[in-house]
Amino acid sequence: MISSNLDALFPGMRVVEAHPFHVTRDADIEIQELEAGDLLETTEEGLRQRRFGDVVRLQVDQDMPPAMLRILMNNLEVTRADVYRMRGPLRISRMNSLASLDRSDLKYPDFDPSVPRALDFDPEDENIFTAIRRRDVLLHHPFNSFQPVIDFLKRAGEDDDVLTIKMTLYRVGRNSPVVKGLLEAMENEKQVAVLVELKARFDEGSNIEWAKALEQQGVHVVYGLIGLKVHSKIALVIRKEGDEIRRYVHLGTGNYNPVTAHLYTDLGLFTTDDEIGADATDLFNYLTGYSAKNDFRKLLVAPINLRQRFLELIEREIEHHKREGGGHMILKMNALVDAEIIRMLYRASMAGVKVDLLVRGICCLRPGVTGVSENIRVISIVGRFLEHSRIYYFRNGGEDQIYAGSADLMPRNLNRRVEVLFPIEETRVVRFLRDEVLEVYLSDNVKAREMQSDGNYVRKTIGKSEARISSQDVLLERNRVVSER
Repeated sequence: MISSNLDALFPGMRVVEAHPFHVTRDADIEIQELEAGDLLETTEEGLRQRRFGDVVRLQVDQDMPPAMLRILMNNLEVTRADVYRMRGPLRISRMNSLASLDRSDLKYPDFDPSVPRALDFDPEDENIFTAIRRRDVLLHHPFNSFQPVIDFLKRAGEDDDVLTIKMTLYRVGRNSPVVKGLLEAMENEKQVAVLVELKARFDEGSNIEWAKALEQQGVHVVYGLIGLKVHSKIALVIRKEGDEIRRYVHLGTGNYNPVTAHLYTDLGLFTTDDEIGADATDLFNYLTGYSAKNDFRKLLVAPINLRQRFLELIEREIEHHKREGGGHMILKMNALVDAEIIRMLYRASMAGVKVDLLVRGICCLRPGVTGVSENIRVISIVGRFLEHSRIYYFRNGGEDQIYAGSADLMPRNLNRRVEVLFPIEETRVVRFLRDEVLEVYLSDNVKAREMQSDGNYVRKTIGKSEARISSQDVLLERNRVVSER
């Protein structure tokens, strides 16, 4: 539109030619944390400077003349390696405006997320604490509603018996009902402690606003740890029940954000397990106070014990397979990059262990290499929802074990972030994740792409007599059936 009306923008001038270009700048905010007098102020200043960051990519249309390109390169101080010639739109995200048009006939049909039966109770008869005490409750978003998490925090803020609420906040978004619940809890004279990660890229501005709002109400706010980004998703509620103190814990694979909970696949677990509760207390002491914690009872926490324990889980699977066969791991994550983990997975494959990897994004492991990774397959699923849950299954000699949590298998997650993987211990939940979630993903032949030994991905072929299986559609249909019961 602009190109077609340049004569109106430059009256009296002769327009010779016009070509679009798009600039991408370095979005990292460099903070010398040890030297920063105030992390909040330093992050705010970094946000202001972001639009002046170094140019890391220059996209131009295919027909831009060399002379014009040289002018851009000189002024933006980029090299040929930073230039990308393209046909079509230079910034696909501009197409988001089309998605906002009121054309429901061109969009995915709406769906109503369900509430697990354990939490589908009459508020007049019981509350969410009673339901969680009865048994662990797993939420599978977006198929299950995120509302129980909001209700959990709201109820904690109102309940006379609740003493303390502690949680981590990474990406909560604007107009957050989670943060509003914490502010109401503070008004109701609860002890509230929150770790707000100011270094959550592209959410720094929103997090700064919430951190200030929480602090103004007297909430104990911690702005992350020096040298580490806090990426774990955990909430702890401490409640007095008679002569006892009980800990209620919510652990998740995704953020405390009701918007993304409707768009991303994630897991959340409510539990009153004593050892997990004790681990959660120790973790918050590590995050919000002074603690030299070097191990945990059940939680795998980076950078403390997660890497070593994960390597031990793979080693254990290898040993089980050597003794009795049947070794099998299903590892679902966003990215697989860590060299040490990859070497261990190669070892497992060479020992005969079957390894199924569900990796949505970057995967630096090559499957199907003769003598190295013949027992490994890598599948990427890209569909309506962003695959975001991290689920790690180990057959464990027939004693199935599953961990879920916030950590991908990348050096930054294992070494430079505070991440948490939590065990799924109730047999019924383990079987649900193994048989009704992971196996469905592995059966996908519509949205799945499988990596070849050369690193390329190909779509699965569907035989004439073979049923079409789209994993997310299957999970949506199951949710619909549950919702209608």
